[in-house]
Amino acid sequence: MNLAFKLNTGYSIPLVGFGTYQIRGSELIYETLDYALNAGYRHIDTAVVYGNEHHIGNALKKLLPKYNLKREDIFITSKLISQVNKGERFVEELVLKSLSNLQTEYIDLYLIHWPGVSGLQVSHPDNIKYRKCTWNVLTKLHREGKCRSIGVSNYTVKHIRELLADCNGVRPAVNQVEWHPRCFQLELLELCRSEGIFLQAYSSLGTSNYTELRQDPVVTDIAARLNRSPAQVLLRWGLQRNVGVLPKGSSKGHIDENIALDFVIPPEDMKSLDHLKETSGAKFAWNPDTVV
Repeated sequence: MNLAFKLNTGYSIPLVGFGTYQIRGSELIYETLDYALNAGYRHIDTAVVYGNEHHIGNALKKLLPKYNLKREDIFITSKLISQVNKGERFVEELVLKSLSNLQTEYIDLYLIHWPGVSGLQVSHPDNIKYRKCTWNVLTKLHREGKCRSIGVSNYTVKHIRELLADCNGVRPAVNQVEWHPRCFQLELLELCRSEGIFLQAYSSLGTSNYTELRQDPVVTDIAARLNRSPAQVLLRWGLQRNVGVLPKGSSKGHIDENIALDFVIPPEDMKSLDHLKETSGAKFAWNPDTVV
């Protein structure tokens, strides 16, 4: 299963993507992307801070011909984080370096990774200035065709509204945020939908080192009754809310499992999963709520 959603830029993004966070090294990247392409993934998600763009570029150069694929058959996302005292030239150089590392003339989607500056400085007085600076550069590169779609990540309702009020003529296509039954914001989802912004989830399964979400009794009970894995239930929950998902995996078994989502969670079970936020809410990744 790899259905797609049409972005406000006219390009289609696969609903199920392959996340590469913490997957590093040329051999491991090649092996996991080989598994992913074979399984049917056509969206690869990376970021400057992941430190693997160049390995992905090298791997795709070999793997696309292997699977009789062209560059246009693959959707690539990358992201950058603004840094203190670094202006538009720095941002543009980062994007151009991503293009070089990935060995491509364009990136399908480029995101502002974090609404604050590097070091997760939530109260930095110039966060607004750096957000604006970075967005201005991305809009320029979008108009030049180097970034076919641009968007944001970890943006809250406040940050989205600020951007929409002054977006340099290009509205964000995507907002990528932590999203799972223990952590979701309906106000953010409704705002994004009303403004034509596609919401995409990361940490749908918790984190690599935190298995409590996958072991939640509600999740495991539903998984057992549907004859599916807890991971599949958590990913399918997102899809049934029309949210994109980006599972990652390093084993062929997990990579194959995470894209096999052609089933339906019954309405009552969806309600039970929704209720987890009230009974056992938890956030596993960085929290942008307090970013100025």
